[in-house]
Amino acid sequence: MLSVTRLLCDSPTPGDDLRYGEHRNGQRRTKSVHHRPVVVWNITRQCNLHCAHCYSSSHNKQYAGELSLAEGKRLIEDLAEFGAPVLLFSGGEPLMREVLPELIAHARKSGIKPVLSTNGTLLNRDNVARLADAGLDRVGISLDGLRQTNDKFRGSKGAFDDALSGIRNATAAGMTVSVRFTMTSRNVADLPGIFDLAVEEGAPRLCVYHLAYAGRGAKLLPFDLDNDSRRKTVEDIFERTIEANSNGRSLEVLTVDNHVDGPYMLLWSRENAPGRTGEIERLLKRNGGNSTGTGIACVDNTGNVHPDQFWWARTLGNVRKQPFSEIWSATDNEFLNALRNRKSLLGDPCKSCRWLDICNGNLRVRAESATGDPWGFDPACYLTLEERA
Repeated sequence: MLSVTRLLCDSPTPGDDLRYGEHRNGQRRTKSVHHRPVVVWNITRQCNLHCAHCYSSSHNKQYAGELSLAEGKRLIEDLAEFGAPVLLFSGGEPLMREVLPELIAHARKSGIKPVLSTNGTLLNRDNVARLADAGLDRVGISLDGLRQTNDKFRGSKGAFDDALSGIRNATAAGMTVSVRFTMTSRNVADLPGIFDLAVEEGAPRLCVYHLAYAGRGAKLLPFDLDNDSRRKTVEDIFERTIEANSNGRSLEVLTVDNHVDGPYMLLWSRENAPGRTGEIERLLKRNGGNSTGTGIACVDNTGNVHPDQFWWARTLGNVRKQPFSEIWSATDNEFLNALRNRKSLLGDPCKSCRWLDICNGNLRVRAESATGDPWGFDPACYLTLEERA
């Protein structure tokens, strides 16, 4: 994640300690960035919607072999003892599992911060109250555009209105709501409206995702943004973030899953925010770019451990056979070791790019999906040859 607000507006935001090694008061962490991973746990694959870009290819059906409540509690305890800072409950649609509040409560009791990722359609007042009582205070709600666009992407008429009600219910309960938007050529025109919606609804956070070619999302590669459109959209995000944080207003904006946004912000800032350039470069270097296999991990619904939440084609182990902490700490996993030392394995133009220490080769699952090679070129890189040289 790239905190546009922190880098361009010099506004401390939650998560700065994990991304840049600094607390909100400016003090540095004693431990390095990505010391322990944020873990995404897909507690179920079942979902009430059918989103076009779903990385888990979820359907509205029950899936066999999902981790039980007891297995989930053991996983949580292991993650807490291991020092994972955040456990993100995802799906499918996690609210389709009745045990979700109990799992959230167990995470809170164990000392690991619970966060919920949901399509928002099931966040009625009763469910929000149950989650709040369990200790949940942060929730990410996905919208793929305004009403008509969102419902088409999500395969369900009325999904937008239900998600909007979920945003309002969670906000009324005192939860911090993050609006999440995945951009493609078919919905990017709605992004300004999503900015406006976040401000109007009082959502303090907006995460704009680049498309990952995984699950059903792999079929959307032809509908991804071209380089010119991506550059223009990223520039618009920078400008809207500065605007949203002027005159005493506050909106935390992040871009996700394209680490080229960092170098491009650095280049953009030289003309548009020259007073921030030095600080942006310092923080980007501390972050180090893509952290698949180090700062982010995934446990799927059946207990398989993956390098990140999109890369289900790569399995590192299973928590039913071995604790997550041991899988993640293993020194004999060839692929995990390669991923953590990828720079020498990357081909051109990555290995000769001057921004490699800031980007770290971008999203590897997207590269593998597009080229068949996990060390190949990520086509979502939109820098020119001159900008890389």
